[in-house]
Amino acid sequence: MDELFNKEKEKKGVNPVFIVGILVGLVLIGGAIWLLSRTPSMEEQTAKILQGSFREGSPEFAELNKDIIISTDQGTVQSPTGMGTISMYINGKIRNKGSKTISVLEVKVAVVTQFNDVLRERKILVVPVQQPVLGPDQTIPITLTLDGFTKDDDRANIRWKVTAIKAAS
Repeated sequence: MDELFNKEKEKKGVNPVFIVGILVGLVLIGGAIWLLSRTPSMEEQTAKILQGSFREGSPEFAELNKDIIISTDQGTVQSPTGMGTISMYINGKIRNKGSKTISVLEVKVAVVTQFNDVLRERKILVVPVQQPVLGPDQTIPITLTLDGFTKDDDRANIRWKVTAIKAAS
């Protein structure tokens, strides 16, 4: 009867299935990290897209740039963040009034003071990221965020500038 109440202590060991599961998980995580490290960075991808585009100062840039019209919509919003700074959500429209299809378009957006001092600026690749091409007489709505403003900043105006452009061949 004493044998019924006295249980033998079970031998505790490491389950081999558990070890195999850990090894498989480590191999999968290592493979994912290796794959992610092989993809080019955003800067490299942007540089590849902008390769062959025209920049300010070239006659081709001036010819294509005169047909691009950028306007700021009235829907620009400023919002306080939890860190005590202010974010601005800027809405605009980019229109191609020319006869050529634009295949690459990079725009710089800046928030300036009343004395035209730049507070914050950001470059954004509009075409082909937001839309594959910008055809003749076509309009693209654009929205972007600029962060890090303080309540004392003089956010008087928004300036748009085309920095790179390329027409489809």
